[in-house]
Amino acid sequence: MPFMMTACCESSMLYQAADGSELPLLVFESGEGTQPRAGVVLFHGGALREGSADGLAPHCRKLAARGILAVSAGYRLLGRDAVSIDDCIADVRRAVEQFGQLAASRGLEAPHLASGGSSAGAHLALVAAMIDRDGPTPAPKSGTAAVVALNPAGLDLCSFEPELQRHLEHQVGIAAGRLIEYSLIEFVRPGSPPVLIHHGTCDEVEPIDSVRRFQDAMVRSGNECTLLEYEHAEHGFHYPGNSGHFDDVIDATAQFLLDRIATK
Repeated sequence: MPFMMTACCESSMLYQAADGSELPLLVFESGEGTQPRAGVVLFHGGALREGSADGLAPHCRKLAARGILAVSAGYRLLGRDAVSIDDCIADVRRAVEQFGQLAASRGLEAPHLASGGSSAGAHLALVAAMIDRDGPTPAPKSGTAAVVALNPAGLDLCSFEPELQRHLEHQVGIAAGRLIEYSLIEFVRPGSPPVLIHHGTCDEVEPIDSVRRFQDAMVRSGNECTLLEYEHAEHGFHYPGNSGHFDDVIDATAQFLLDRIATK
């Protein structure tokens, strides 16, 4: 079914990171003043060391034109203001909370909100949605009711060789042996939020087999996990102009959000 396209209104605001600094929230919504039917906050990729909220602005702009409140959020980066991945996760949790307040002012409550992102940003969003500060928890406590993951990283970290695991632990600033605490497949439980994954079959960062294992684990636990595979696509395929898949990714994402969490 074709989507109704509208004008898009863009604005920006700041939210307080876990260390008290201020980080950006780029806000995209219908320019016609109509109430959005669903909302999503997205987190950029860049291996936790690069990137900015501007990276997913094209995605948010297109989603807003389909009646979805779309926000792209920044977070502290390793090598700059973040010491470890834990700082990044703490910021993402703060951003989700701020997004919830913003969405409420637009008439949207938690059951109509999703989170997500690209690559490392998708991993951060999944951690915040699936792993409570005190351990695994079902989706209702996370602040969002679904997750959209664009070529996510970190789904099955323990499948890597021990040497690579130690390298990753060093790269993200955590102690040896802690990588399992961020491997999402270990935290799949009944009640995990519905997840939509867009992934290329030739992804060189997160092998498609790892993504398939995660999907299988989710389904075995009774959760919804939709995996859309893009043949021969590599990491970052979903950006405009990279592979010609941008419009397909946006259409499928909008359909997922409007089918699963939209207001009636």
